[in-house]
Amino acid sequence: MPRSNRLEEAEAEEPKTTEETSDKPQPRARKTRASSSAAKKPSTTTRSRRTTAAAKVDDSPNKTMSTSPALLRRYRDEVKISLGQEFKYKNVMEIPSVRKVTLNIGLGESKTNARAMESAIKDITSITGQKPVTTRARKSIAGFKLREGEPIGVAVTLRGNRMYDFLDRLFNASLPRIRDFRGVSRKAFDGHGNYSLGLREQIMFPEIDYGQIDRIRGMQISIVTSAKTDAEGMRLLELMGLPFARTNNS
Repeated sequence: MPRSNRLEEAEAEEPKTTEETSDKPQPRARKTRASSSAAKKPSTTTRSRRTTAAAKVDDSPNKTMSTSPALLRRYRDEVKISLGQEFKYKNVMEIPSVRKVTLNIGLGESKTNARAMESAIKDITSITGQKPVTTRARKSIAGFKLREGEPIGVAVTLRGNRMYDFLDRLFNASLPRIRDFRGVSRKAFDGHGNYSLGLREQIMFPEIDYGQIDRIRGMQISIVTSAKTDAEGMRLLELMGLPFARTNNS
């Protein structure tokens, strides 16, 4: 083959230039499911996000205020400030508060009355909203015909919101129902700011139905505080609403 023909064939077989390939139409990009959904749903604006966040923040204090007892809110808003100004505490943590409340019913009649324990548990549960535990004898006493381990009473300990609810009902609803009530004694403190209150009848509580009880029973209520002295404990309970008996000076 002559040389000129070979050159013509080589020039014909050369690849096409970039200009020629660019003229061809490019293939269309594939649409994914995520891109189509993003195009349909408009993006959330900054203003709507701020409104939603503000609504969430505004709802939280209302829920806290509705769930906390009224006596607890009164202690935080009024009693705590009054105690701090009156006794001039250097630290806020020194301000006394109520730690727990204990109710106790002794059942010496349980040896003769088989239903006494059941009735006492029912009464305590109705009053406090919490099931009590059974207290048992620690040692045997022959004079009382008592053996070690026998049930002799029921007791319950209240803390937190349930404690404040019980104290609120005790101060404002139950104690005023006592016949000829003139206030509780001021001398029932133990020297460390803790107060003990003895009640003769359980029917003073509105939760107890007089027609459903088998007999009248008394109980012991102990209010344990973080006060260091009796004066601080008395002032704490007085500001919280415990009706103390009036004296000649007050």
